[in-house]
Amino acid sequence: MSNRLRALALYKELQRLGKDYPDPSYDFKARVRRMFEKNRNLTDGAEIEKAIKFGEYIKEETLALYSLRKYRHLKRMYPDSIPGPGNEPPMT
Repeated sequence: MSNRLRALALYKELQRLGKDYPDPSYDFKARVRRMFEKNRNLTDGAEIEKAIKFGEYIKEETLALYSLRKYRHLKRMYPDSIPGPGNEPPMT
């Protein structure tokens, strides 16, 4: 896949992920747009690859943040049903 198509696919995916970003004051979607606009004029293949890898890193970290948020919500809603340290059933 060409670098242009990879960058466009990454941009679309990050914009989609930005809809559910937990902190509205962070303005995730605008930051992603600025990041892509800043790197719009890159011509060196290595630089483009580095920028795409950084975008993929941001995507993975955002997905991890969403997973953590879901886990914390479940832990708050069902504190005794999620196994973990201190939540073991009593031995009889």
